[in-house]
Amino acid sequence: MTDIILHHYPTSPFAEKVRRVLAWKKLPWKSVIIPIIMPKPDLMPLTGGYRRTPVMQIGADIYCDTALICAVLDRIAPSPTLYPAPVAGQARLLAQWADSTLFWTVIPYVFQPAGVQSLFGHLTPEQMQAFSADRTAMRGNAARMHPADAAAALPQYLRWLEDMLAGGQPWLLGEQPGIADFSVYHCLWFVRQAKAVAGILDQFPRLRTWMNAIEAFPLAQPEKLSGEEALQIARAAEPATPDASFVDTHGIPLGTPVTVTPADYAQDPVAGELVAASEIAYAVRREDERAGTVVVHFPRIGYQLRRA
Repeated sequence: MTDIILHHYPTSPFAEKVRRVLAWKKLPWKSVIIPIIMPKPDLMPLTGGYRRTPVMQIGADIYCDTALICAVLDRIAPSPTLYPAPVAGQARLLAQWADSTLFWTVIPYVFQPAGVQSLFGHLTPEQMQAFSADRTAMRGNAARMHPADAAAALPQYLRWLEDMLAGGQPWLLGEQPGIADFSVYHCLWFVRQAKAVAGILDQFPRLRTWMNAIEAFPLAQPEKLSGEEALQIARAAEPATPDASFVDTHGIPLGTPVTVTPADYAQDPVAGELVAASEIAYAVRREDERAGTVVVHFPRIGYQLRRA
């Protein structure tokens, strides 16, 4: 298997989700630290415009969105599985809720003034202004929850999660961790990083114990790569053979020029030739002067497929 390369930065919540999955599965990986805000000059040649963090690279195959990245990691290392058969459906649904509803409740809660100061107090006013402008552009016209509403909703969500552990089970859905645990965890990890507002977690002892158990999985130290080195790896590799199954829900045949765009925020379309449309994912082949021929993969859920 070609090396797993994660394009990320240390304070990214979604990158923390993948880092913890890598730790649990004991998978070796390589690390490319990318800028927190645009521009991202060594990442865009790989993704074709997709700017969310993290991105996973395996040779000339580029995987976007942690829902798909985790599914690919589970295919690479199927044991222990992220999707235990008795609760696989529940796990996927809880993970999707965490990555959307819970995450977008945590963000305005953390970004109240005390949380911002806790996370970003080390930045200069100019750097903070640049970060704010970048995230405003990234969110676009997507709905925003008021911080007061987030402060009202988050304790209820945490109480429900605490209740899921009330029966003495160590993990949210049973005796082993899975995708639901890592998806919920990264949201609460981000709350914990904002120390000035992290006290909300103190009233939920079972959740704190559960978080500590996830953090106890030893994280292998990755080999560090530069963005240029990752581009060279992509340029020297051939994309893997696409998934042969074809699930046509759009009337768009393989080989058609298309765009794939996130449906909610960071709506930067990625253009290329549709080379796969499986039950769970799309893949487009594209050419780039620096990256060569790459195939960029997206999950179906949360993304829009259109003819170019």
